[in-house]
Amino acid sequence: MSEAFNITDQQQDYSKFGLEANPFPYSPVPAENPELYCGQEHATNEISSTVSTTLSTGKSKHLVITGKYGNGKSHTLKYTRSLVQDREDAIVGYVAQPGEGFIDIYHEFVYDLGFTQIQDIAYQYLAKITCDVTDRNPMSANTMRSLINDGDVLLSEIVPTAIKRLSDTTRFADFARAIVHMVYEDTNLYAWQWLTAEGIRYEQRKEMEIHTALDDDTMGVRAFTALKSLFLELGYTAVFVFVDEFESIGRLSSKDEQSTLNSIRHLMDQNSHGLCMLFGCAPEVWQDVMSEYHAFSERIGQEVALRPLTNEDLYELVERYLERERGELTNSSDISPFTEESLDLILQRSQGNIRQVLSVCSRLLDTASREQRTTITNEFVQDSL
Repeated sequence: MSEAFNITDQQQDYSKFGLEANPFPYSPVPAENPELYCGQEHATNEISSTVSTTLSTGKSKHLVITGKYGNGKSHTLKYTRSLVQDREDAIVGYVAQPGEGFIDIYHEFVYDLGFTQIQDIAYQYLAKITCDVTDRNPMSANTMRSLINDGDVLLSEIVPTAIKRLSDTTRFADFARAIVHMVYEDTNLYAWQWLTAEGIRYEQRKEMEIHTALDDDTMGVRAFTALKSLFLELGYTAVFVFVDEFESIGRLSSKDEQSTLNSIRHLMDQNSHGLCMLFGCAPEVWQDVMSEYHAFSERIGQEVALRPLTNEDLYELVERYLERERGELTNSSDISPFTEESLDLILQRSQGNIRQVLSVCSRLLDTASREQRTTITNEFVQDSL
């Protein structure tokens, strides 16, 4: 019987490097909430300006972040998202890729917000109505939920007013009914499916007195605008949409691509306040969009390109990753066990591509550990690569 495989759960020992573990990712895919961001000061300045302008003025502003594969577009979007998410006055949704049309962008945005947040929004709106039509004064979704569950506030007293006012605010009565039904135990899953554009049967819509299906780009734009209007009605400053891998629209047919871009354009036109969209896109696709779809690209106007890492960027990146796994009693600092010469070679081989840099550093550290080395030299990098 062959014993070629030696599978074990025993961890490698990195103590010789002054490390408790390998800090570099084995698969350099951006974390959902990245903790590190290095370099790209020109990009961070532009992104900060875009986000800050929307937050401070309420006026909509949009930005495209371009960069070659592996240069950090997804990481940049997710890092920015993690910063904005900490604010109580902002609603933030992430779209991994635009799919087949705007209805897919809408679906992914609402799905990223999640059932719980949308349900809390429904309770927040009912709390607002309760303050207006009763002597109760609930200040949060949880308080409103408790008042309803305890029978201190009857839904029959507030729902008709809530639907009417939300219909007036959003100019979309079916959307208003779906939001209100998020608080009903018997129908909240149907309401969620409708709000996420997953599609429900006619009988399920009829139970909630919803007459339309949310199943195309036009309805997606209408629902998104209604949702944003609801957020602003509840006191939120802006809605932030992070659309990653926007270059995938280039794989659509010309008709579908134009339909998607037109729908986003209509969304921007209908929402001059309270909306900020950031797109991550390959530069060659964005150039095609700019040359072929002026009406869309002019709505954005702003573009910032991510650049390959410089020597200084690389040293900072490696140092900050290593710091995460330094032992408390370790005297090691800076970029050790790497040398400057070894990092220069890694930078040269990777051409400054951050994804390749992280992958190579992870692999080299493991190899050095197995070979009982204490330093990753230029020669070692040459032999290993």
